Amino acid sequence: MGLIVQKFGGSSVADADKLRNVARIITETYKRGHNVVVVLSAQGDTTDDLIEKAKEINPHASRREMDMLLSTGEQISCALCAMAIEVLGCPVISLTGWQAGVQSNTGYGNARIKRIDTERILAELDKRSIVIVTGFQGINRYGDITTLGRGGSDTSAVALAAVLHADLCQIYTDVDGVFTADPRLVPEAHKLEEITFDEMLELATLGAQVLHNRSVEMAKRYNVDLEVLSSFSGRPGTKVKEVVKIMEKSHVSSIAKDKNVARLALVDLADEPGIAFRIFSLLSGKKINVDLILQSIGRGDKKDISFTVAKSDLEDAERVLEENRDYIGFDRIDVNDNIAKVSIVGAGMMNNPGVAASMFEALFNAGINIHMISTSEIKVSVLVDADEADRAVRVVHRKFFDEIAGQNSL
Repeated sequence: MGLIVQKFGGSSVADADKLRNVARIITETYKRGHNVVVVLSAQGDTTDDLIEKAKEINPHASRREMDMLLSTGEQISCALCAMAIEVLGCPVISLTGWQAGVQSNTGYGNARIKRIDTERILAELDKRSIVIVTGFQGINRYGDITTLGRGGSDTSAVALAAVLHADLCQIYTDVDGVFTADPRLVPEAHKLEEITFDEMLELATLGAQVLHNRSVEMAKRYNVDLEVLSSFSGRPGTKVKEVVKIMEKSHVSSIAKDKNVARLALVDLADEPGIAFRIFSLLSGKKINVDLILQSIGRGDKKDISFTVAKSDLEDAERVLEENRDYIGFDRIDVNDNIAKVSIVGAGMMNNPGVAASMFEALFNAGINIHMISTSEIKVSVLVDADEADRAVRVVHRKFFDEIAGQNSL
């Protein structure tokens, strides 16, 4: 008998029939002799609906009150799921984040978990009850409800698995696992049996919407056995682990696309020490994350610096830069929010030259222009026009995976 943490996303609990299906999965696990802790997201589009309701009342509501409101979505899911499990005849209890001992910092809207007091959960497990916990939320030192940011239920599940020393943490979604590309965009994409933490973290950061990046970081840090699988198909999923077996000749594991990208270029900066520090310390002070950075070679005493931010941060980034134009010393800001980032990820890339060149060749043959390039040991990212992004994913996938399939069939 082991302890399994199961997390179900909003699409898995979207309506009564899907809740009953989730209850069946949970109780089947329980009847196999396991202790079961379950983490649930809000149903379907509930969180988005609650945000819209708030805007009707106060478009500038405080983050504290937004957390108070948004936390109710997960409470509804958990209570309804517990009711469905009661119908199936198994002992169950639903707990809010604070009842489950999830303590966070004071960062309303995007809080971080500080610690989890497991006393209540362990007491319920000792009674052989199924424990259902609201994802996405905790309580801070003031006794206020906090939320962990969008996708935070994944983080809740992994955190619970870590502190409870669970044997397995299963993340149930509406897809069968992690694929070589988004199967809705690339129908021939195939599911990966396993993927490394580092690869999964890159994919989560680069736009793949399978796992929240903070949950992957935590799983790697605490060595949590993680599996991504579907709540609908019943098929085995993708294991996320430290080391995987390389079964194919491709050095690329998956391809990701992110359209939530905007590029800013500061033109005619002084070519002198400290300019980059001025720019990025200002942005950091406003909690604006910067991704790709490109600095041009100096032209006399001038240079340009281009970088990308999330579209949601674009307005704030422009404002803070314009407010500090004299301090930074630039001529103008060029902005492009009609772009997308396409990335290849694979642990096998670091020791195999030519992978980036193959990607660039595929894009060249398709007539797709590259605006910026960023690389690391296990990823290559390029910026392309937004309307070319889907085609870019398809041609790059064809380059790496169709050729491999052909080789394997020989």
